[in-house]
Amino acid sequence: MNTFYAVLVSGLTVGALYAIASIGLSLVWGALGVLNMAHGAMLTLGGYVAYGVITGLGLPVPLGIFASVAFGALAGGLIYVLIVRNVLRQAKADFEANVMIATVGAAIALENGILLVFGGQPLRQPVTVSGSFELGPLIVPWQNFIIMVAAVLAMAVIASLLNYTRMGRAIRATAQNRDAARLMGVAADRVYLIVLMLSGAVAGICGLLLSAMVQLSPSLGNDPMLKAFIMCVVAGLGSLPGAVLVSFGLALLEAWVQYQFGARWGFPLLLCAVVVVLIWRPSGLLGKTEVRRM
Repeated sequence: MNTFYAVLVSGLTVGALYAIASIGLSLVWGALGVLNMAHGAMLTLGGYVAYGVITGLGLPVPLGIFASVAFGALAGGLIYVLIVRNVLRQAKADFEANVMIATVGAAIALENGILLVFGGQPLRQPVTVSGSFELGPLIVPWQNFIIMVAAVLAMAVIASLLNYTRMGRAIRATAQNRDAARLMGVAADRVYLIVLMLSGAVAGICGLLLSAMVQLSPSLGNDPMLKAFIMCVVAGLGSLPGAVLVSFGLALLEAWVQYQFGARWGFPLLLCAVVVVLIWRPSGLLGKTEVRRM
């Protein structure tokens, strides 16, 4: 039973990280219909900014946390200003493909910039908490507990923003039908900017939480980016509740498989899940099939 509880805590912690990473991807896909391929690099940026503010500048930990969120949002805003806005003006027909290609270049540039500034050696994130506590039969490390609570709070804030604010209604309207939202007076360009900044802020939080579990490196965001994409595909691209549920479900399954058969079988399991789901439901478990009448 102790092993079961340890696997449960590990799965829930990883699921929280997967969920918060997949939310950022799903937000951008829902509003813009594209995948932000720089999402992983923005995640890495969040971890390094917190490290630089706390260790390099000697500022308090809360300022480092705020800086990771702020720089993530700033990176998302720059992607809109430098890439999305210009691509949308120049080639509306190939907007989605061009943005994906351009964000790949942005990801490479950002990762190499981090490499030049901080070097390639692994670094230890100072935002860590030691010790553990007992919750019934569970022995939960404080670090895991804080990650789960922070992820849940971030998801609650995003859900409240989307459901109870005017801007949230504009985002949901744009995600449902971009052209109809424009006809109803929604400023789609502003929605794109806010969505990318919100996605960047979420990426910054995820990078900070992830780097507290593992060491910082310029390629820190590559694996979470790939895992988040898998979660979004299985859930259905653009489905935020589905991305959260699938993230926790697959993370628990991955943790159990890694315990039973070894760590090398975790990622192949996720790939098999993608194949099975796409064969069974091409739109994802909770995605909606688009019907077009000619």
